[in-house]
Amino acid sequence: MSTSSPPSATATDPAPVSLASGQTDPDRAGLTRLGLPRLDMIDRLRGLVIALMVLDHVRDYFHRQAFAFNPTDLDQTTPLLFATRWVTHLCAPSFVFLAGVSIFLQGMSGKSRAELSRFLLARGVWLIVLELSVIVFGFQFLWPFLFLQVIWAIGAGMIAMAALLWLPRPLVLALGVAIVAGHGALGGFDPARLGALAPGWTLMMRPGVLPGIEGFVAYPALPWIGLMLLGYGIGPLFVLPRARRARALAALAVAMLIAFALLRLAAIGDPSPWRRMPDPLFDVLSFINVSKYPPSLQYALATLGVSLLLMLALERLRGPLREVLLAYGRTPLFTYLLHIYLVHGAALAIGVASGIPAAVFVGILSHPREVFESGWGLGLPAVFAVWLAILALLYPFSRWFARLKQRRRDRWLSYL
Repeated sequence: MSTSSPPSATATDPAPVSLASGQTDPDRAGLTRLGLPRLDMIDRLRGLVIALMVLDHVRDYFHRQAFAFNPTDLDQTTPLLFATRWVTHLCAPSFVFLAGVSIFLQGMSGKSRAELSRFLLARGVWLIVLELSVIVFGFQFLWPFLFLQVIWAIGAGMIAMAALLWLPRPLVLALGVAIVAGHGALGGFDPARLGALAPGWTLMMRPGVLPGIEGFVAYPALPWIGLMLLGYGIGPLFVLPRARRARALAALAVAMLIAFALLRLAAIGDPSPWRRMPDPLFDVLSFINVSKYPPSLQYALATLGVSLLLMLALERLRGPLREVLLAYGRTPLFTYLLHIYLVHGAALAIGVASGIPAAVFVGILSHPREVFESGWGLGLPAVFAVWLAILALLYPFSRWFARLKQRRRDRWLSYL
């Protein structure tokens, strides 16, 4: 192993974390695969957002109105449906942000810049390959089809970080802030002005379709890369002693939420401004109804602020629920891949048993109107029941794989 210093070891960063001093942190439980003391708070938050992500996809495939209208459309939704969708807004930014934090922590384990850069490049390419093959097939049960979403965005971010980690960490943080805060200013740009390069704008900046390719880009990469850079940039906060870490993260979370509220009132940082509604409850829903595609500045502040507060709350979690969240959170990619096939497969099986043609569930993203008109779908209470059943099915597999990764150090396990 090269002796050159890791990417995070700058004059302003803390020394690599070690348990050799005999000091213990109640939030640390054992070591990661790289030998770094594991922060359970990160795994617990990952586990929680995985559970919420499963809820979102169960709603997508099982709710009777999922293919009829957007659940955050205040002119058609109900408060419960809106809340069911809004809480899942926490998933993608948390995944991407924590990926950036994890890259910082990998650097703290003693890997050289070159080693970490090679790993990030390889893993980023691997994630994009998975998105274009195994993942999209799971969502569609049909291939080829282009559906670029969060795994693609994380893969693109890792490829970017493979180069950017050679820069000083404060500069990476500043770049992340600039991207998250500034990309929305280009919302009015007409990509047609780029001519043959217009598809690159769709891949990087705004959701849309690519010429001659069936499918769509749901997660343009650049705004999400900005969130990953933020996670990497504030990584040193996660290796502070527990009390200082809690104070720093709480202060950051509160500052984000205050900034969100001020920007929302000033109608800055989101293309969909808050509007007064006849019902006071819908007034509140309108206030938090921020734009995810692409993620606006207000969206990033609101979701990351809430996620950081949840992370701190999860530090105190004990009992069986803690173990369930840790199983999901320590196997995020494995659990993600497995849940897609479980959710879509369960929808197909239950739908066919209910008399819905199997063809309705094949290529489902290509014909949403046909799904709605088929009569398929359950009410929200039944959707929640299916969600809990899917989580119960996932748990033993996630726990098994988490224990496998704990016991073994095979290189291939680092890619799942």
